[in-house]
Amino acid sequence: MTVTPQTLLRFLAGAALTAAILFVGWYFSTIVIYILVSAVLAVIGSSLVNRLSHIGIGGRRVPRWLAALLTLILFWAVFLAFCSLFVPLVFNKLYQLSTLDLGAALRSVEEPMRRAQEFLHALFSATETHFSLTEAVTRALGEVVNMESLNTLFSSIAGITFSSVVAAFSISFITFFFLKDEGLFYTMVTAFFPAKYLDNVTRALDSVTLLLSRYFVGILVESTLMTVAVSLVLMAFGMAAADAFFIGTVMGVMNVVPYAGPLIGGVISVFLGVVSPIAGAGVGHTVFVIVGTLLVLKGVDDFVLQPSLYSERVKAHPLEIFLVILIAGSLAGIVGMLLAIPSYTVLRVFAKEFFSQYRLVRRLTDKI
Repeated sequence: MTVTPQTLLRFLAGAALTAAILFVGWYFSTIVIYILVSAVLAVIGSSLVNRLSHIGIGGRRVPRWLAALLTLILFWAVFLAFCSLFVPLVFNKLYQLSTLDLGAALRSVEEPMRRAQEFLHALFSATETHFSLTEAVTRALGEVVNMESLNTLFSSIAGITFSSVVAAFSISFITFFFLKDEGLFYTMVTAFFPAKYLDNVTRALDSVTLLLSRYFVGILVESTLMTVAVSLVLMAFGMAAADAFFIGTVMGVMNVVPYAGPLIGGVISVFLGVVSPIAGAGVGHTVFVIVGTLLVLKGVDDFVLQPSLYSERVKAHPLEIFLVILIAGSLAGIVGMLLAIPSYTVLRVFAKEFFSQYRLVRRLTDKI
């Protein structure tokens, strides 16, 4: 392709516009997140709104505003039902942490830790010292889990609660109008583009809606399966149902964050096993059961579920997805990893519509 001054000027103008939009999105990131979450909820609930609005009662159809309200109430009912199960477990674990005797818990795994210490000495050819792995772990955990840290956590609950209330009200308000006024989100987005690009933007939004709806539904299914599988396996090994469900939910929720999430969830799960071991079994046995369960189920998830979710559902190569997540994690940490795939999907779709004349863009978007 021949590069002309007009082509170069158009490219620079497009790049400048993209940079400006990204800067505005970053500056008002909180509001943008509210809008995007509301848009996702509207996509999920749109089919239910359409079904409800076609129901006839007394010769008249259900108004769309009422169908949207009922759908929003259903979202809240599901969310509150989840909270009613999960939140009491969280506070119960926090109370157990505040009263935990770390020394007694670690003494129950003293023999495995002694063997680990001997292995480390042999591996690194270290000379005999007074270093104790058990004491080191006890000190490290004691610095993290103490009354001062717990008091700091509880003191921040007020601020978190206020932010959560604002977020919940904002997302609910925006979601209601996205559900009530069909096409409102499209109208908001297309308003930022010249009229001559209306068809391109509309096609891009259709593709984004399809890809992201498939992706988020897949993530929801994957998290649910992980929660149920971990809970059932741990219960089969004798763990109390409440503790097994709590660990399963932690793994299901953390599994939403690619790569880093399951590792963090695994560390939390092992620590919960130390706090609440299986009845009649020691801490070491409980930790072994948890680690074995998570490794097996995570292997199934990595090799069976995630390739379909992160690659097929967004039409991108697995290595491409891995690099995008790695870059996003370096730039914005866990939040960046969480938003990497949806953001990259949006960029690919719009790049295909507006910059398809470039070979690199065609290579990255040929499966869309």
